[in-house]
Amino acid sequence: MIFETPRLIVRNLESADFSPFYQMQGNPNVMRYTTGRPDTEKEARNSLKKCMDHYALPDNDFWVWAIERKTDGAFVGTAAIVEENEIGYRFLEKYWGNGYGQEIADGLIAHAIHKMSAKKVIAYVEPENIGSVKILERSKLNFIKEYIHPDDGELVRYYEYEAS
Repeated sequence: MIFETPRLIVRNLESADFSPFYQMQGNPNVMRYTTGRPDTEKEARNSLKKCMDHYALPDNDFWVWAIERKTDGAFVGTAAIVEENEIGYRFLEKYWGNGYGQEIADGLIAHAIHKMSAKKVIAYVEPENIGSVKILERSKLNFIKEYIHPDDGELVRYYEYEAS
């Protein structure tokens, strides 16, 4: 276990997670604000393998984990802390609207600061992604600015939290 929230456990991804992982990655609604398109089965397999392979890297800065529900062990999504302590999360669409996003965002921030010794935690979100905007607005992260991201030309909102 990496960390837990009141209702969820965050743990390493496993090969056995492929079916729900692919359901999530292959859903156009889930992927709308990430890659903009659903993954094929092959892309999802490669993505899951890449995430798991990163665990063994000595200087890993790409942590993507499984989120499971405590009550029944159901895979509900993924949580991530990547590169410059950027947090991220995705959920299977059937689990949207349950407050899991807020639990995970808050848990990721706490984990980055208290367990990974991060001095700063950041997040990016497209303004149209209303659900994630609401989550970040309620988190410890502070809205800094809205700008056109140079990598993809998309309008993004940038948030950060500096540990004291």
